[in-house]
Amino acid sequence: MRTLKKSEKLALAMPIVAAAGIMFLSHASKAQDLETVPQVDLEQYAGEWYEIASFPQSFQKGCTCTKATYTPNEDGTIKVENTCNLPEKGKTKTSTATAFVEEGSGNAKLKVQFFWPFKGKYWIIDLANDYSYAVVGHPNRKYLWILSRTSKMDDALYDKILTGITEKGFDISKLEKTIQCED
Repeated sequence: MRTLKKSEKLALAMPIVAAAGIMFLSHASKAQDLETVPQVDLEQYAGEWYEIASFPQSFQKGCTCTKATYTPNEDGTIKVENTCNLPEKGKTKTSTATAFVEEGSGNAKLKVQFFWPFKGKYWIIDLANDYSYAVVGHPNRKYLWILSRTSKMDDALYDKILTGITEKGFDISKLEKTIQCED
């Protein structure tokens, strides 16, 4: 068996490198192609939301009865307060953040900052006309939350939301329902 010359190895590697680059660029552009709702009324969005399901995240490990409360601030930002019960520890966990609206997004794209200088993308990708439910995702499709104004959601509505999430390129096999407390 003959040994390949350096130029032959390079010629063989180029298509592989090019394919990898194309895959990376198409994934990166797909990540930014996540469509949000066209407009969000932040006053109507404000208030308490129950987490119905989410992609598990380390910062929510062990959480049940997860809720988020959004309160508009006078400066145009939004106070975000997340709470959950940690039954194994017998306590409630609270995290507070500030959300900033991304200009030109119809208020559907927010950047949430739990600690400086880091801000996470919070994109509202589905929202009921009456603001009874919302779906929040990240353009990289690694973060997803289904939120509701009530602690329980009708199965037919949940299935409809799952269909929409799948169409937007999220892997719903990663989705876990949140154990909720009674209203």
